[in-house]
Amino acid sequence: MELSNLKPAEGSTKSRKRIARGEGSGRGGTSTRGHKGAKSRSGYSKKMGFEGGQMPLQRRVPKYGFKNRNRVEYVAINLKDLQALADKYKLKKVDLESLKKHRIIAKSEVLKVLGNGALKAKLEVHAHAFSKAAESAIEAAGGKTVKL
Repeated sequence: MELSNLKPAEGSTKSRKRIARGEGSGRGGTSTRGHKGAKSRSGYSKKMGFEGGQMPLQRRVPKYGFKNRNRVEYVAINLKDLQALADKYKLKKVDLESLKKHRIIAKSEVLKVLGNGALKAKLEVHAHAFSKAAESAIEAAGGKTVKL
């Protein structure tokens, strides 16, 4: 046995339909395309979402609202969460690297610290944005805020 004598198993392959090769083939004439209309002609392609002339779904469903392309989507973290992190991991400095390390935020996310909860720990907090309440609470606890 050599590569040159290999053949597929008996009955495992079928020959393809050869359409438009004359009436004797059984697939001549309209060549499996039916009669008349755009679909029977060469070069036909229907638009994506076309529903045979019925009003398409994307036009039936109402449009409303506005999405600002330039919106900055922040990941929020509260003061109580910072306190819990400080207690659990004995942190003095909370920055993006430490939050990524403990899987609080992902690599490309933008962080904002919010003022919900109480903060007793003296922390140096690095973030992209702070609420006024969070900033004043961190500084009242003896900490420091650093905007990135």
